[in-house]
Order: sequence, then C-alpha cells, then structure tokens
Amino acid sequence: MAMTKIQTATPRRSSAAAALAFTTALAATFVAVPALARPMTQTDLTTLKRIAAPTVSPDGTMAAFQLRETDLEANKGRTDIYVLKLGGTSALPSKIASKPEYNEHDPAFSTDSKSVYYISDESGSDQIWRYDLGNQTARQLSKFKTDVGGFKLSPNGKSLVIWGDVARQCTSLDCDSDAEINALGKTAPSGDTSKPGPGTGREYNQLFVRHWDAWETPGNYSRPFTYALDAQGTLSGGKPMDGDLIGDAPSKPFGGGEEIAWAADSKSVFFTLRKADKDEANSTNLDIYHADAATGKVHNATPNNAATDTMPVPSPDGKWLAYAAMARPTYESDRQVLMLRDLKTGKVHALSEKWDRSVASIAWATDSKSLYVTANEILDNPVFQLDMSGKVTRLTTGGHVTDVIPLAGGALIYGVDSIHAPTELYRRDAKGNVTQITDVNGAALAQIDKVALQRFDFKGANGDQVWGQIIKPADGTGKLPIAFIVHGGPQGSFGNSWSYRWNPKVIASQGYAAVSIDFHGSTGYGQAFTDSINKDWGGKPLEDLKLGLAAAGKIDTQADITNACALGASYGGYMMNWIAGQWADGFKCLVQHDGVFDARAMAYETEELWFDEWEHGGPYYAVPQEYEKWNPVNHVANWKTPMLVITGEKDFRIPYTQGLAAFTALQRLGVPSKLLVFPDENHWVLKPKNSIQWHNNVFGWLNTYLKKER
Repeated sequence: MAMTKIQTATPRRSSAAAALAFTTALAATFVAVPALARPMTQTDLTTLKRIAAPTVSPDGTMAAFQLRETDLEANKGRTDIYVLKLGGTSALPSKIASKPEYNEHDPAFSTDSKSVYYISDESGSDQIWRYDLGNQTARQLSKFKTDVGGFKLSPNGKSLVIWGDVARQCTSLDCDSDAEINALGKTAPSGDTSKPGPGTGREYNQLFVRHWDAWETPGNYSRPFTYALDAQGTLSGGKPMDGDLIGDAPSKPFGGGEEIAWAADSKSVFFTLRKADKDEANSTNLDIYHADAATGKVHNATPNNAATDTMPVPSPDGKWLAYAAMARPTYESDRQVLMLRDLKTGKVHALSEKWDRSVASIAWATDSKSLYVTANEILDNPVFQLDMSGKVTRLTTGGHVTDVIPLAGGALIYGVDSIHAPTELYRRDAKGNVTQITDVNGAALAQIDKVALQRFDFKGANGDQVWGQIIKPADGTGKLPIAFIVHGGPQGSFGNSWSYRWNPKVIASQGYAAVSIDFHGSTGYGQAFTDSINKDWGGKPLEDLKLGLAAAGKIDTQADITNACALGASYGGYMMNWIAGQWADGFKCLVQHDGVFDARAMAYETEELWFDEWEHGGPYYAVPQEYEKWNPVNHVANWKTPMLVITGEKDFRIPYTQGLAAFTALQRLGVPSKLLVFPDENHWVLKPKNSIQWHNNVFGWLNTYLKKER
C-alpha cells in the first residue's frame, strides 16, 4: 500500500515555563526545587498529577480539565476540576465545584459558557451536576438509581444524551426496579439473568461469560438515553436511543464518549454498538447507529461493513459524518480509515484511503473544511490535518498527542505527553506557534534527574527498516546494564510517550539503559508492517529483538548488551516465555507479566476470541499447528534464565493460570524464580500501592542479576 507524501508544518515552540502556575491552594502542594535533582522513584511515578478530559468553552475564553491526584494512604486517586482562562500568559487555573472527599470529573461547558456540567459522586453515586461560574454554586441535576457512565450536551444546549448500565427492559436511566423489572421474574433488579438463584451460581447460555476483568451480566447493558434540559437545569423525559438493539453503547471494556455524538442540529444521536449475540466473543463488527432524539427510532448507518465502524463525528455545518472504519472482520488491529458520509445523499468515501496510517482520533475544524486526526507515526503520535481532498499535513513534532480541540480561526488545544513528562496542555495558533498552557508537574519533575532519549533504526528481519529507542540517565557514567523492554499488543509501539505502568524513564532512572524495539507487528510504520506478525509470533519479532539489541550496543557503547535483563507484559510477557526457550543465553534475567505460557490453553481461556483466532489463522481445533509452532510450553526443557512472574487474578484476557503454569515449570526445573500475584488487579496494575510493590519487585529482580558500575 503506497504511502501519501506528507507535508510537515514545523511549529515554533515558545518558552512557557511561567505560562501557568497553579492557584495558591495547589501551588502549596509543590515544594521548592532543590539545588541537586535525584533519580526518579516508583513513588514519584505513582503520585504525579494526571490531566484528562480537557474541554474549551463555546466562546473560546476558557478551558476546563480534570486533574487526578493520588492519595497513597487511601490507595486511590481522586479527581478535581479546574478552569483556566485563555488568551494570556499569566492566567491561573481555578479549582471549581470540588470537595476533598468526592470525585468530580468529565467537565463540559454550557452553550452560553456560563456554567460547567460535570459528574460527581457527592450524592453517593456518579450523577450529573452543574456549576454556575458566576455565583459559584453547584446543583445536582440527575438522581438516577444507576451511576451515570457519561453524557454529551446537545449543540443547542437543550438536551443531554446520558449513558449508564441499566436493565434492557428499562425505559429510562431512572428505572423503577419494581415496576419495570417485574417481568424478569427471578432475575435481579439490574436485569442480570446470570444469577437466577436460589444459590450463588452464575448461569450462561452463550459467550461472553467474562470480559476484561468482570463477569458478564446478560440483561444489563450500557445504554444511551436522551433527556430534555431546561434553563434551570431540570432534566425531563428519558428516551432510549438503542431501540430493540441488545448490546453496550459505548462498547465495553474501553469505549467512551468518542463513540457517542449529537448531530449538528441537536435532533439526533449517533452511537457505536456491537450486538451482544452468540457471535459477540468473535466479532469486531461494531456499527454506528443513528437515532432520532425525540422518537428513539434507530437505524444502522453502517450495515454493509462487517468489520469495525466507530468514532462518529458530525461536522459543525451538519453536512458530513466522519468516522473510522476497518475493512477486515475479526481483526482488531486493522487500519482505521477516515470515512466521510454525505448526510444528505448517504454517499460514503474513504478520505484517508491513500494514507497508510491508522486514525486514532477525529475532530472537525470549526469551519467544517478540514479534519484533525491523531495517528502513530514512527515512535510518535502527532496531530495531522486532512483537507477535504485527503491531503495530509503533520502539525506537531515529537511526543504523543491526545484530546485535540479545534478553535475558531485554526488554532488548536491538545495534550502532549512524552518519555520525559506526563500530559500537559498546549495551544497551537493558526501560524504554528505552540505555547504550553499548563504545568501541573513542572515543580515535581524539576526535582528529578533528566534522562536522555535516542531513537535509532536498523535492518531487521527480511532486511526491513526497524526502529528502536534508548533511554538512559542523562548524567550516567561508565557502562550501563540494559533493561530490554518488549511492548505488548503485539500491535502497539513503545514510542515517545508517557505511561504510568511500563515507564522507561523510571526504569532508566535506576541506572539502566532502557532499550525498546518496535518489532514487526508494531504500529506507526504502515499496515503491512503491522500485519507481518500474523501467524509469526515467535519469528520475525524475535529476530528483530536480537538484531535490535545488537544495534543498540553499537549505536551507544555505554549500553552493555552483555549485562542485560529482558522484561515485558502481555505479548511482551509471551515473548519472555519464548525467549526463555529460544534465546536462553541472551539475558541474565527475565520479568514476565501476564504473558501467554501455553497457546492451546490460552485459545480456550481468553474472552475476546477474535484476537487469538485472527493472530493464529483460526480456532485452535481447526489449525492447532499454527498455535503449536510458536507455543512456549513446547520448549520449557530449555528454560534456565531466572524469571520473575507477575499476574493479576482479575485478568481475564490472559488468565492468571498462565502465570501459575510458568512459575510451576520454573520451580520444577529448579530455575531461580519468583511469583507475584495481585488478587485485585486485571491485565494492568492500577492501584497506587500495588504499583509501588510491582516496581519494588521488578527493580529488586533486575538489581539481583545486573551488575552496575555506577
């Protein structure tokens, strides 16, 4: 697939160190910067502040965002909402509507820019509130019996579409469990048919049985409803938008507000849904549905595509619907092409068909003449602008861009994170000048030693160009042992981005050269490169890793490839098990987190069957040879490298039994090994104290086997 030549507009970055300071209350949480910095710790990583959900007022004068801070003692995060005046260099963000004992999040401005809608748990459950910016008072708007999952304000400000988990029989989110659920007989008021009693057993007739980290509750789904909203903030009505459809909107487990949108005229709603039928566990057929906000009449807007259609975004002028679509059913990592539907004629064309990148987010310019998208691009995730002819222009340089908000006149506000720092907000004017407008972690990061980042390329498997990164202490001296990090996915990238889980900066700060390789199967290099891992899990990727490690040692002689440990999670964890049997002399130790140990068991234990069956060319019973070809369990006799095994009991993607089996093999072989099991974590480690424990174990394991000169 030929790649379109991309025109790049390089912005001039203005210095903005003093562009933003926090209010006195928040600034008091920052301490004076010491004369000498220190290495970053796992506690630093856990407690850095996290910006999310930015939005801009319709009059363009203010931005709002949620900010998470971590309460280590309580072992949880909490969120507040801040409002920032735009247009100056000395604006101070103000905390609004926030109470220390509650969480406020997901702000949205009213159409007159005088109020902020948000979600708060102050009433005991997540409900919608409104804060008046003038008189600085808050009022609870919704009082549903279920938690609000999210909401979108209509363009005219007179309606809300609200979604939450509720029984399929309910006609509103304020479902009366006695009056409306009576028809369910012995089933729970939530509509969950899996627990008919009289005992505690769950009963299922079809897949899914469990998904990500939760047991399924058939009969209960995430469902969107429209409500009228008057000038006083009173909600009325409650019209279901999903008609007779059965499924989750937004989709689970990761779908959110990007899957639901109002039409420009406020008369209808678009949403994404995958049917919860007998084929759900092997289906990537998400469709975009279009529902009349007043009547609830709904139809499928993308019936002819059996693959994914998602992220509906109507143009401000009401003429177009933009969305992302894949072409191949059951392939979750197929290229997402930017599609345009003429809402008058129904004609659809693929705007980005000739651009060999996968669209990750979509936003219309305010004049409806172009679109802004993000996409992986060789270790970065920039913003691109596409005009209506499909011409692509890259607008940002390095880093990982999120939450793109177009402003009138061609300016943008967006978040940027990188290897060096978590998300901060930036403003790019129409001429390409970029200004940082938040600095929530500046003081904390100033206390931490910097790291050096170097990206490199080399000839990998089949002679193809492959990219990698080296992250190390900026002031490191002498030879540095290597922490060789293998990303998950496998269709992903260990690029120039921030992570609160697998973070190269905090690993490098312990005195290591953190090396990562975007092996065959990674994203950001064209769809053919991403596809190339199919039915080849242990082939080209392992060759790339071997060649990449050697290349890193030549490019940076400080990185000691003879003194290295490898570590990875998910597919990266699979690769640790594969390396143990295929590259036994490559590393002094391994860290395997939630990795596949036995491909046959995995094929029958995992929940999203489409993934495993696509990757290996079919179900196990049909093509067992494809699974066994790259099955780590077949090479356990070769294992001799010390391994730390980590797993979570709530991981239903790669169940914890895979980790137990790997640890059992290590113990029976007499290979030095340790098992860390989190009873309250899924495929990821999310709780603050668990994150610290994870890092303590990983760093302890690396330190045991790697000798440092520093």
